[in-house]
Amino acid sequence: MSHIVTIQTQVRDPAAISSACLRLQLPEPEFTIIALFNATATGWKVQLPEWTYPVVCDVEQGQLCFDNYGGRWGDQHHLDHFLQIYAVEKAKLEARRLGHSAIEQPLADGSIKVTIQVGV
Repeated sequence: MSHIVTIQTQVRDPAAISSACLRLQLPEPEFTIIALFNATATGWKVQLPEWTYPVVCDVEQGQLCFDNYGGRWGDQHHLDHFLQIYAVEKAKLEARRLGHSAIEQPLADGSIKVTIQVGV
């Protein structure tokens, strides 16, 4: 029996953040205080390609802090792609933690299908 699941991503797992950064060939994330344009944020720093300021992942709140000035300081596509890969990596980590296997398949529309095999 299969089930279709839609996931609304909250970024709460430093290991999945690290896996996503490794997979996207981004610098390794580090926990720090970051000065954004007019504020500071504390969390896991993720430096996206061609972004003026990094994205800060607040794992306690599950939220991202960033300033891309409406796309002028960073292409939203890079952030969307990071979130997609984070969600895939988190799903795979959780599946493995529970003793299951996970297989991913890229789809033509750019989405990724993750199939979890229970008990394998």
